[in-house]
Amino acid sequence: MPDTDMTVTVDDGTPLAGTLTLPAGSGPHPAVLLLHGSGPLDREGNARKIRMNLGRPLAAALAAEGIATLRYDRRGVGATPGTWRAASFTDNYKDAAVALRALAAHPAVRSDAVGVVGHSEGALHAMTLAARHEVRAAVLLAGYARLGEDALRWQARSIAQDMPAPVRLLRRPLGALGNRALARIKKTRTDVARIAGIPLNARWMRENLVHDTRDDLVAIHAPVLAVTGDKDVQVDPADLAEIDRLVPGKTEIHRVPDLTHVLRRDPAHHTLRSYRRLLRDPVDPDLLTLVTSWLVRQLDAAPGQMRTEGRTTSF
Repeated sequence: MPDTDMTVTVDDGTPLAGTLTLPAGSGPHPAVLLLHGSGPLDREGNARKIRMNLGRPLAAALAAEGIATLRYDRRGVGATPGTWRAASFTDNYKDAAVALRALAAHPAVRSDAVGVVGHSEGALHAMTLAARHEVRAAVLLAGYARLGEDALRWQARSIAQDMPAPVRLLRRPLGALGNRALARIKKTRTDVARIAGIPLNARWMRENLVHDTRDDLVAIHAPVLAVTGDKDVQVDPADLAEIDRLVPGKTEIHRVPDLTHVLRRDPAHHTLRSYRRLLRDPVDPDLLTLVTSWLVRQLDAAPGQMRTEGRTTSF
C-alpha cells in the first residue's frame, strides 16, 4: 500500500496537503476522494479531541481491492496552511471539487472510474459533487436529506433526550437559548463570531443552515450507497428512506444496527458521552467491507455498463 504525498492547490492558492494511497501493481487504478466530517480535521479524520481514524483503514481496505484513495488536511489543519474557522461550508465544497478534479487527472488514476466517499459533512459535499461533476459512484456515511437548519434542530433534540435528568428539566429554557443563538448567527456577517463567549465559524454555520441536500440528491445519476447507523444521535437514520426516494439512479441504503455516528457499534445505551469509549476501537470492520465491496462493483464496471442492483435496506 504505497502512500505518496499529494498537494492540491485550490482556487485561492492554498495548498491542501494530502496523501494518495495507491494499490499494488501498475495503474491506472480506480480511485475515490475521501471527505471527512466538520471541524478542524486532518486527512485521517482526526481533531485534537475526536480521533475518527477513518482515513488510513479505509484507504488500506480499498487499496487491497485495487482502488486508490486521496485524503487531505483541511485548511489550517496538519500540513495545510490557513485558518479553519475562516473556511466556510462553501469553501469546503470548493476545495473538495478541486481535489476531485486533481485526483481524476492524476496519471495513476483512471479518470473514468473516480468516486467519492463522505462522512457527516463530507457526505453532504459528496452529494453536491455527485450532482455537479462526473462521479462514477458516491458513498454517503451519515448524510441527511433535509435543510441544514432542520438537521441541526433534530440533532439538538436527539442529544437532549439522553442528557442527565437535571439538564432535561431545563430543556425548554435551553431550547429558547439555542433559538436566540441561531437568530444571532443568522444576523452575523463576519467569518467568525462569538456566541456565549465561544468563537464560532459563523459563515460556515450560516451557509450550512440554508443548505438543502435534497436539491443535490435529485440531481445525482451515479450509483449511491447510503449508510447510517441505527444509533446515530447526530443524523436521523430515517433520512435514508428519503435519500432512496430522491436519488434518480441506483441507490442502496443500509440502516446498520448499533452503528453510531463515529462508525463504531455500541450495543449499550448510546449517547454523545459514549464517543470517547468507542473511539478507542477501530472503525467497524463490517462497514469497511460493505463500502469496499460496493465500490469494487461500481468502479470496476466497464464505462457505461453499470450493473443493475436492487435497492436494499438490509446489512
